[in-house]
Amino acid sequence: MDGNPMPGGPPGGPDTAGARLGAEPHRAGAPRTVGVIWGLLVLNTLGSAGAQTIVPLPRSLIQLVTMGSLVGAFALALALNLRLRIQAGAFLFLLTLLLVPSVISSAHLESGFGALFRCARLALFVATLWLLSRWWDGGVTFVRHHIRMYFAVLASVAAGLVVSPGAAMPDLYGGRLVGALWPLTPPQIGQYAAVIIGLAVLLVLGHRTDKASAAVVVVPSLVLLALTHTRTATLGLVVGLALAIGSLVLTSAAARRFFTWTVLCATVATVGFSSALQAWFLRGQSQENFSSLTGREKVWDALLAAPRTTSEQLFGVGLGDKSFGGLPIDNSWLAVYNEQGLTGIGLVAAIIIVLAGVALLRPPSLSRACAIFLISYCAIASYTEAGLGDASPYLLHLAVAASLLAAPAAAAPPSTPAVPRRHLPRWANGSEVT
Repeated sequence: MDGNPMPGGPPGGPDTAGARLGAEPHRAGAPRTVGVIWGLLVLNTLGSAGAQTIVPLPRSLIQLVTMGSLVGAFALALALNLRLRIQAGAFLFLLTLLLVPSVISSAHLESGFGALFRCARLALFVATLWLLSRWWDGGVTFVRHHIRMYFAVLASVAAGLVVSPGAAMPDLYGGRLVGALWPLTPPQIGQYAAVIIGLAVLLVLGHRTDKASAAVVVVPSLVLLALTHTRTATLGLVVGLALAIGSLVLTSAAARRFFTWTVLCATVATVGFSSALQAWFLRGQSQENFSSLTGREKVWDALLAAPRTTSEQLFGVGLGDKSFGGLPIDNSWLAVYNEQGLTGIGLVAAIIIVLAGVALLRPPSLSRACAIFLISYCAIASYTEAGLGDASPYLLHLAVAASLLAAPAAAAPPSTPAVPRRHLPRWANGSEVT
């Protein structure tokens, strides 16, 4: 089950987790700056709302940094792809179409001028993905970028926990882990941890990294995930990995062994630690509060019962902060319905269905397994988390899935050098004498 050293490293020599999981020899035409661009997109989607940090950061400063990172990502992507070479695909086409209901609804200014600003942000986000699509070739390059960038975010969370445990696990959030250096909520941290855990495990099963390097990422991420008490991220990780590994079972002995041991360990843990697992899962909530999804259903019922015009039903009320009546919606489908209407729901559903359909039709491979994990995780998280209709980490996850399912561009056939004509003397050009 041990993975082979990554190409490009010294044969048999030691390697670090960062070199194995965060770096990969770039194919021709894929400069290292692509990783910088991806990091800027990750920074843009971190958001500006969250817990109180150790050093108070003005929200205006955070918004300036996040929006500036998006502008920087677009500028770098354009500089790398001045000839505008793109790889067209259904994912980016549908994502571009999602701008239509966003602009139509935001133009009414029911959500204020901030809606138009969010439309411009989404347009710049989508344009950057179009420019990066040139390097979508079905390989795991963007998987490695994804792991490296979110592991850096989790490293900042761990640093905040070490520096100030009280600020990192405040009573306001019920003692759950938050970002003490950058304002991050427990669901955000849980999401980032779950995603890179799943991708790192799949890289090990696909022999694209070794177990020691993956453990450097997986073990601390599991600890942070447990400290966040995030049920959605945990469920998405378990179900997503089960589906992804299941797609490899018939063709990978490593996947079969991992699946068997995981089922065995999960059974033992369920039997031996059932009370502790139940306490962790309930987070001290009552059964009634747990069954109503921590009060989310009340917001959902109020949103669906609110009167709407035909235009609002079709196109929504404009891009906002994913809230209704001052309370978070915490459901991607209802947030899209509120902001982009039934048209937006149809487009988002088409994105998920198309990506899932393409993944199911592909032959078993590591790229297919990673794509299945990301698609299934986003689909599960969409029930209690918002973000599928706007620039968010969930769209970045789906963009990585699209890059994994993209067919590599066909290489141009090498041109055959012209054979110089042999010079013949004039007498040889005459007709044959019989």
